[in-house]
Amino acid sequence: MRESEEERNAYGEVDWDGDYDDEEQRDAGRDDDDDDEGGGKGRRRGGPTLQKIPTLSSPSLLHQPIHIIARIHTIRAVSSSLVFIVFRQQLDSIQGVLSPTPPPSSPTPHMIHWASRLHPETIVHVKAIVQKPNLPKGGDRIEGTSVHDVELRILELHVLSRVAEPVPFTVYDADINSDAHEPHPNPLTPYIPSRSRIASRIIHLRSLTAQSTFRIQSTITTAFRAHLADLEYLHTTPLLEIHTPKLQGGASESGASVFKLKYFGRTAFLAQSPQLFKQMSIAADFGGVYEVGPVFRAENSNTKRHLTEYTGLDLEMVIKQDYHEVMLVVDSVLKAIFSSVYTKRRREVDVIKAQFPVPDLVWLPKTPVIAFADGIQMLIDSGWTDPSSQQPLLKNQDLSTRAEIQLGKLIKQKYNTDYYILDLFPKSARPFYTMPASAKVQRRMEERHGESLGGLVTSSFDIFVRGQEITTGGQRIHDYGMLVDAMAENDISARGLEEYLDGFRWGAPPHAGAGIGLERLLMLILGLDDIRNASMYPRDPKSLPEPPKALEGIRHPEADTLVWGTGVGRILSSPFLSSPSSRSRSLPPVPSLIANYGDAANTSWLDDRYLVWRDVRTGGAVGFVPSSSGFAIIVGDPLCDKSQTAGVVARFLAWLGRGEKGKGKEKGKDKDKGNIKSTLRDSVLGSRLGWSSFTCIAESRVELEGEVPGALDDKEVGRKIRKAESEGIEVGVWAAMSLHLKHQIDDRIKEWREGRRKKGGQVRLTEVEVWRDSIHRQYFVALAPRKRVDDKIPVALVVLHQLSPMYGFQVKYALDFPSSSSSTPTTPTTGAIESALTTAMHSVASTGSGRLTFGTSATSRLTPTRGVGGVRVKILGHAYEAISERMALRGKGEFRKKMGAEEEEVYVCYPRGGLGTRGAKAVLDFCVAES
Repeated sequence: MRESEEERNAYGEVDWDGDYDDEEQRDAGRDDDDDDEGGGKGRRRGGPTLQKIPTLSSPSLLHQPIHIIARIHTIRAVSSSLVFIVFRQQLDSIQGVLSPTPPPSSPTPHMIHWASRLHPETIVHVKAIVQKPNLPKGGDRIEGTSVHDVELRILELHVLSRVAEPVPFTVYDADINSDAHEPHPNPLTPYIPSRSRIASRIIHLRSLTAQSTFRIQSTITTAFRAHLADLEYLHTTPLLEIHTPKLQGGASESGASVFKLKYFGRTAFLAQSPQLFKQMSIAADFGGVYEVGPVFRAENSNTKRHLTEYTGLDLEMVIKQDYHEVMLVVDSVLKAIFSSVYTKRRREVDVIKAQFPVPDLVWLPKTPVIAFADGIQMLIDSGWTDPSSQQPLLKNQDLSTRAEIQLGKLIKQKYNTDYYILDLFPKSARPFYTMPASAKVQRRMEERHGESLGGLVTSSFDIFVRGQEITTGGQRIHDYGMLVDAMAENDISARGLEEYLDGFRWGAPPHAGAGIGLERLLMLILGLDDIRNASMYPRDPKSLPEPPKALEGIRHPEADTLVWGTGVGRILSSPFLSSPSSRSRSLPPVPSLIANYGDAANTSWLDDRYLVWRDVRTGGAVGFVPSSSGFAIIVGDPLCDKSQTAGVVARFLAWLGRGEKGKGKEKGKDKDKGNIKSTLRDSVLGSRLGWSSFTCIAESRVELEGEVPGALDDKEVGRKIRKAESEGIEVGVWAAMSLHLKHQIDDRIKEWREGRRKKGGQVRLTEVEVWRDSIHRQYFVALAPRKRVDDKIPVALVVLHQLSPMYGFQVKYALDFPSSSSSTPTTPTTGAIESALTTAMHSVASTGSGRLTFGTSATSRLTPTRGVGGVRVKILGHAYEAISERMALRGKGEFRKKMGAEEEEVYVCYPRGGLGTRGAKAVLDFCVAES
């Protein structure tokens, strides 16, 4: 059906002045099954004045037509004729109403239906009338938007930039999530854990909290620069902003916390700070310098207050009398920053408080300066001890994090301030270049504290906010001989630091400086729960994970999902017998995709009970089993290139959540289970989507080297193989075999099934269909001679299934048939299955691949990995142990270990709130077959 000219001009792909470029563009809004219909990129050639959302409250715009460009924040379809759309421009949002109105500018029912299906985060051009809202009884304003007194009656809606795939979470959910670090007790309340926000950083950065945070961060650096640029040291020495290298030839502090890298065949280091170059600039007579730049720390600290890369605000200047001159400058800079944040960014501070409700920072006109030893004495006098060490506090050792926080509480009680300075730190807590305190100061401190002082103090200080250190500063050693001695005392080599030492060898003036961590300062001012929330793109020890292991070519180039093509649509297909068609051509068949991209779990998709969803954009596939209780059991990774996994997962989950129909029945809504077959999928579902996960199963893999499998080293396996050989058992290899042998094997499988039926239920992911996809299979049959019959009977069967080049081959089936030595055989033939398996392993080793997997087996215990804890873990653990014991699940894994297999964890992932009683039953119904 094609819409009228009026409808085409009301929505679709817009050219800014309202004209369409060509016939194809006019037809962009036609009614088909595409979610993104009517979308596309526009090109501006002049046109109407575009408004900003905050200006729409102006009385002069009431009842006037306006144009805005904004993102769709959220959509709420009340009925087929009434849709509310919230539009967002960064921090600002306004409600829009889409409903039939009197002509001539009436949105059609077709347009309303189309608009209700647009994805959140779509960028749209809106033409609307500003109007007063029709509020419910008792309401006095629109809630949930920044504009409360007016709304937009939508006349036209044009997509400028479509969302290519559903987002992992919406900005709307991120903004209404009242507790960003712990799940809300109500499972219906959106919970987006930090790992999901980091994994999908761009979406998180669009949220009100993130937008506000980094506007405040910008204000901090602006205030830092502005205050120092206007400040003249003693009215004669301007402070100059400099930019120093981050590659250096030597470590400035301790080598253990420095990133090393190769620099054209030589060793270089990433700078821990601009410290060396700041001092060199002072030695070059620049008087006073400052810098805003990156700092690198190779410390494997996975805490909420450490990053491996952060931004430093650094200062260095010549001193006339002592280092307190620098301390006062830094103190004035920080107070200027505090004032700028709370005066210029009041709105942003209040936005952040909605998720992190922390009182405004309190500071005094005159900052308390407390000697380090006096601070320790305050802790001692209060009776506090560090629970982590249970050791007495020492005045010559640095403070632990717990001690810092506790001291901050004591100072807040005594001085009513969140901001203070600790002075005269012990030498043991300072870097090698820190100047020791003068003899006069040393004597004064010894007289005050006696022997408890325990060592030298230095001319250095730390500045604290809310009980945590944000600034380290002090006087530097400027005497060349003293500096060389200090380096030797701290085992720091002069190699690579020759240029730095030249400045002191040739004479450097007395100087001091300080460094401020931007992210930590921002975190503490705002009371954020994690320093990663204060870094736009945080780097910590877990950042930059190894990319997925690359495929060593693909077996079926015609089924390459990277070059298959793009398209739209959702198709549900038979997993094996059909190759469903997109609008223009057939999709790659699933068996070919398994040979290109598959692991062991993907071969189960060839069973009749599996349905396979096809992603027409890539040609990829996702296999699942629908349950009667409305769940979908998803086994294995998507069949596509690893770079496409996240997108395919997102599109599949969006399809599943809609309960969309394809070539099959409608399958459940918004409740999915995934038995995820790799840590890659756990990172997609766990990190990006915030799903919970646990593991109680593992993939059993063997790395075969050369011609001899390591399994032959096992004495028991070797004994059984020799026993089989002595009984005349031989193993044959077939890619294709005679019908007679096939019929024999089919009969033996029937006997095997009957034996299994008598034993009771079994846990399985796949049916026994040995002849399915035989083109990608190889058969190893152990044959035993019959008594008084000139024929041999199959006593064991091993079927190898070809997987992707990354994973090699799978032992799809390893069937040990009952013995043929009696008329009523009930037990397997000794050594037959071991002989067949070792022959198969020899075959894999000879291919040069060397990779073999047995598939999954149960592990010894259930281990939570993400978002599972407390009572639920105990219940799951007890249930797992009971099932494992009743069905002897661990026996399979123990046998595989004898064959040289090593376990690789596999994860069970599920959306939050998805593993209740019905969900657990769906998983068990899926796995347990009562024959």
